[in-house]
Parts: sequence; structure tokens; C-alpha cells
Amino acid sequence: MQYAKTYTVRWADMDPNGHMRHSAYTDYAAQVRLEYLAEHGFTLPRFAELAMGPILFREDTRFLKEVGISEAIRVTAEAAGLSPDGSRWRIVHTLYKADGRVAATITVDGAWLDLRRRKLMVPPAEIVEAMRQMPQHETYAEIVK
Repeated sequence: MQYAKTYTVRWADMDPNGHMRHSAYTDYAAQVRLEYLAEHGFTLPRFAELAMGPILFREDTRFLKEVGISEAIRVTAEAAGLSPDGSRWRIVHTLYKADGRVAATITVDGAWLDLRRRKLMVPPAEIVEAMRQMPQHETYAEIVK
């Protein structure tokens, strides 16, 4: 089981070489993460109300196939790790071309930031539960701080 969304590659996503620019891959990964959280009750206004938000420590992108303008891409989000208190997480995103070939994988390591204190925090139990409900990647392992 995967959490996935399909997008159409836009003109703004292209680079001078005629394929999707490198940073657009990570933009789509971020979009699917935010849509997953929103579908679980954590919209951007809800994060503002809680004065917290997700942050990244690491982002690793592996480019495998070119993606062109107006192509449909399917982007997945799968949990690859979570700390016991839910404060740290790892998500693997896979971008698929319309024919099913993998165009890229993006692995992100992140945590939750208290926007008032500007410090890392343990998130509310509802966010931890949403993260536990995310489909798991085959490499899933508990994160030990």
C-alpha cells in the first residue's frame, strides 16, 4: 500500500535542457508530504494555530530517468522511520513516470519545530498517529535519537 498523488509537470518545472529541473523533484515530494498531513487534519492553518511545523535535516535525491513537460508523474510518500515519541521521521518518496518506471527517489529526514521557541519538539499525539498510519517503505526502521 502506498500514499500517492499524480501531478502534471508544468512549464515552470523545466530547465534549459528540456527536462524537469532538479529542484522540482523535491518540490513534488514536499507537496505530497503536505497533502498527506492535510488529509490527516494538519493543514497549514492548523500548523500555524499550533505554532509548529515540519523541518528537514537531510534530503537525498537519486535521479534515474528524465521527466519532460506535461508528463504525468505519480509521487509516493512512505515512512522509512519514526522515533518512539514521533519527534524524528524519515520519508521515502518515489517519483514514477506514467509508464511505471522510477524517475527518482527522494529520502528526507525531518523533525518538528516549535515556531515560538525555535527549538525541536515532540509533536501532539495526533500527528504522531498520522505519521504511524503512513504506509511503510520496505526499509522502515525505528529511529533512535
